[in-house]
Amino acid sequence: MIKEDIKKIRSEKSDLRKFGLSVGIVLGLLGGLFWWRDKAFYIYFAVVAVFLISSGLVIPSILRPLQKAWMTMAVVMGWFMTRVILSVLFFLVITPIRFIAKLSGKDFLDRKFSKDDKKSSYWLLRDRAVVEKSRYEKQF
Repeated sequence: MIKEDIKKIRSEKSDLRKFGLSVGIVLGLLGGLFWWRDKAFYIYFAVVAVFLISSGLVIPSILRPLQKAWMTMAVVMGWFMTRVILSVLFFLVITPIRFIAKLSGKDFLDRKFSKDDKKSSYWLLRDRAVVEKSRYEKQF
């Protein structure tokens, strides 16, 4: 799955130009911030920013290996972070809801079967409301 996403990374001239300009501008802003705060390493950010912006404008094809590496790293990080965020969401939101429901005796799915109950079906019937055509236009 990750390999397929990496193979789908676009590296056309316009994509390389966008990459060079966007990353170069961000690094230039960081270099400016570091220069404003009197940090000695601002020059590294400035030099890389000038290289990326100038090569993005003049010869974008030079940025292809750098863009491929950058976007590959982004795809891999995205894959891992998706799993981390979903795991955190599950354990911090869904699991406590389950424990609270279990303690309060709530069964959201109404799964309890009764031996004494002679129902022919466990479907819950609901009253049919009058449906107006305007309701279909505003779904939310």
